[in-house]
Amino acid sequence: MSGFESRLQMSKFLNYTLPNGVNLHIYPTDKFKTIVYSIFLHQNLKKDLAAKTALLPFVLERGSKKWPTTRELVITLEGLYGADIITEILKRGERQIVQFILEIVNPVYVQENGNLEKKGLEVLKEILTNPVVEGEGFKESYVNREKEILANLVKGLINDKVSYAVERCIQEMCREEDYGVYRLGRLEDIEHMDSKNLYSYYQDLLSTAPIDIFVLGKVDPEQTLALMEETFNFPKDKSFDMEPTLVYKEVKEPRYVEERLDVNQGKLTLGYRTNIMVKDEDYYPLLICNGILGAFPHSKLFQNVREKASLAYYASSRLERDKGIMLIASGIEMDNYEKALEIIQKQVESVKAGEISSDELESTRVGFINQVKVTEDSPYQIIGRYLGGIISGRQETQEEIIEQINRVKVEDVVRAAEKIQLDTIYFLRNKE
Repeated sequence: MSGFESRLQMSKFLNYTLPNGVNLHIYPTDKFKTIVYSIFLHQNLKKDLAAKTALLPFVLERGSKKWPTTRELVITLEGLYGADIITEILKRGERQIVQFILEIVNPVYVQENGNLEKKGLEVLKEILTNPVVEGEGFKESYVNREKEILANLVKGLINDKVSYAVERCIQEMCREEDYGVYRLGRLEDIEHMDSKNLYSYYQDLLSTAPIDIFVLGKVDPEQTLALMEETFNFPKDKSFDMEPTLVYKEVKEPRYVEERLDVNQGKLTLGYRTNIMVKDEDYYPLLICNGILGAFPHSKLFQNVREKASLAYYASSRLERDKGIMLIASGIEMDNYEKALEIIQKQVESVKAGEISSDELESTRVGFINQVKVTEDSPYQIIGRYLGGIISGRQETQEEIIEQINRVKVEDVVRAAEKIQLDTIYFLRNKE
């Protein structure tokens, strides 16, 4: 086995730094018929910057200097065998991330005489570095239209009451922390933005933000490195530092927050501080704890709150792993608030007391291992897992994750559960 093959087998991702300081991660694999290029611009999550950051990809994907309209951009991508460019705004811990994705068919599967990868990357680079500009700002009509769309998305959150209740619980729970900022920002900030200050902000962000670029597909690492050095050679200053996410926080007294809207079904959401970071020894015990509690159909919340007691239309728990908080979400009848709250808290206490059957433990273990294995079927999930490792400081292969899951015992789960503290009770109910 060559040194390169050995290195590839151990890590899968090959890591480089481009001359301008951009981090490059290459994952050579013949498992997929496409090549995925994914760019992540990292920004610290701040309430006065969140809307600006969220608006950027909406405006940028409208076109570039070379292809100044959406129509021209779409025609160009269609000419590249249906290549696709997608943008997204992510929230990972207390950082906000702008993502740009280019997915193209691998040239080996089409009759392509030219350099398909180079052509596709030219489009991606144009969108990233050469937006449509008028005077000293972005094209004003583009900015105004995308401001409307972003504002509608922010206002539209309330239409999905399940997601709205969870988001509101997070906002109340983390009201004095950056994590309480919504990933798309605030309406009042959207209104005050204009094409000039948004363009100035983007120029500064592109120049100073930490950037990670991922390439995943059947590629030659050395050729890809050379191509990426040639393509993404834009000038960059020294990147600013990413602030650490606040995870450890003692709770003196749980807060109760009630909100009244025109709803037929109550939404009861409980926010817990786990005081456990991803890189801590107790992270995998916490993961299993959350699984036993409410991540699967066999979990305690589903079985005891929804099925046996019939107190909830849905009941589940989830971990915000990069923030170290756990959220229990349920839909209940208004009159069942006290009963539902009591039985939900009883499930948490039962895990802390070690009342965990072998079936619950093993079913949870199998459930998470299946989830880990499924990630290998999606280039986006493979990239997402590695990005999570960069953010958390705990980088692991699929095999290492499965080994950690298999190692967790009941006493480990109890130890992690004992650190969990109820922080906020949020109840969305009717106006009557």
